[in-house]
Order: sequence, then structure tokens, then C-alpha cells
Amino acid sequence: MAIDHDRLFKELITTFFEEFLLLFFPHVHEHIDFQHVSFLSEELFTDVTAGEKYRVDLLVQTKLKGEDSLIIVHIENQSYVQPSFPERMFIYFSRLFEKYRKRMLPIAVFSYDYLRYEPSSFTLQFPFFDVLQFRFLTVELRKQNWRDYIRHDNPIAAALLSKMGYTESERVELKKQFLRMIVRMELDEAKQRLLIGFFETYVRLSDEEEQQLRNEVNEMETKEKEQVLDLIISYEKKALEKGLKEGVERGLQQEKRQIAKKMLEKGYDVQTIHELTELSVEEIEGLK
Repeated sequence: MAIDHDRLFKELITTFFEEFLLLFFPHVHEHIDFQHVSFLSEELFTDVTAGEKYRVDLLVQTKLKGEDSLIIVHIENQSYVQPSFPERMFIYFSRLFEKYRKRMLPIAVFSYDYLRYEPSSFTLQFPFFDVLQFRFLTVELRKQNWRDYIRHDNPIAAALLSKMGYTESERVELKKQFLRMIVRMELDEAKQRLLIGFFETYVRLSDEEEQQLRNEVNEMETKEKEQVLDLIISYEKKALEKGLKEGVERGLQQEKRQIAKKMLEKGYDVQTIHELTELSVEEIEGLK
């Protein structure tokens, strides 16, 4: 199933808007009055020339400190290459300005899986005259070294480690540091679930890598080790319970057995598996 990148990024930044600005644009963050933040409804624009429709990702209405007038922050996530993207940002800006008539700060978040140069402006000019230079702020995630962010107690930093620059050989260490960040921040369960779901959408370890992760976690200091292991087990259990529920709803006995087998591999005891799957103890024993 295709990943809805825009929805994932919108949910993440809507939940942690202040943290997003603090992490990537501290010079903007210091001027924003976060007591006055509201999220505007989605805007859909039709490009008559191209015959396509475009949806603005996120519009935030807020104020600057010491001012009464409202401003709008427009954040656009771009997950695929589009040569005309700066032009599209300008079109969005002009149409949004036409509607709201407020100062507007445009930001583009590039979340490609590889490095490339991205312009941050759109210009209209002649040899004899510059008509327009439209600029927008940018975050190019793949150009960020993930290790530079693991000391930040910032939920946006934790989630976006999954889209930053790392090598295949660093995947296990990446997830370990992500889990350490989650534990350190002591977030509520809903926010933890959002961050873990986002991270695992983009970084899903193999069974061998998961085992290596557990081995490395077991070598950590006792208190931190217990907290990280509890987080891993809790999340795995919820994922298994969700899979079980979906399986039961479809009435697939085979799926119950597959889930039970996976729980055995993870070290769950037979009685717990019996209670969750409603399979007989004998049937579960036979799966060993």
C-alpha cells in the first residue's frame, strides 16, 4: 500500500508545531507567540493550465510577539522530485495571500530518500529588469546528519531521524537512539504512538536487525535498558494485538496461528498467547 507522506507529515507537524520551528528555525521560533496558534482548513487549488489539483499541506495562523496582527505559516512537505516546485510554492503563496491578505511565511520540507540540490526561490526576470524574487525557507532532511540530533529532547527530531542521512549499516543504531530519545522525553502514550508509527513507516528493521537491537539494548545501563525494553515489548504487544483483532474480525484462524507463532518467537509465554488469541494451549504448544 502506498505511503501517504503528506498525511504523516501533517499529523506530525500539527502535533508538534512549536517543536518543529524550534528545531529547524530557532530564529523564527523566538518571534512567534504560541499562545495564539490555530490550524486552518485545507486549501485545494486547481491549475487550469496543467489540468491538475494541488492541496496545500498545512496552514497555521498565529501572531508575532508584541503584535496584534495575524500571520500565516505555510508548510509544504515535498516527498518527490518536481522541477517546477519553486513555481508551485509561489502560486500557493499568491493565492493564499489573495484570500487571507496577511503576512505569510512559506516553508518547504524536502523528504526525499536521496540527496539533491533544491532551490529556495522563484524568480521572474529580464536581461534589463528583475520583476520578482520569491523566497521560502527550506529543510532538506536527507542532508541532515542524524547523529547531530540525538541529544535534542525534541519529538520532531526523534521522528525525523528516519528521514535524515544515515547508511544501511547504521539502521540498528538509528533505532536504538530513537528509542532512547522517546524514553528520555517521557511523552504520553498517544504521542509515543504517533512518533513510533512515523519512524517505523520509514525504518523497518529485519528480524535479524531487531535481534541485534535487543542484544545491544541488553548491554545498556540497567535503568535505561529496562525502560527501552519495556517500550519495545509494549509496542510489539500492541502491534500483535492489533493484528490479532484484525484477524479475528476477518475470521481467519490461520492468521491467529501465525500471530501466535510470532509471539512464541518473541518469547511470550503460552498462557499469555492463549488469552490473547483464544487458541488452545495444545495448539500453541504444537507451534513451537
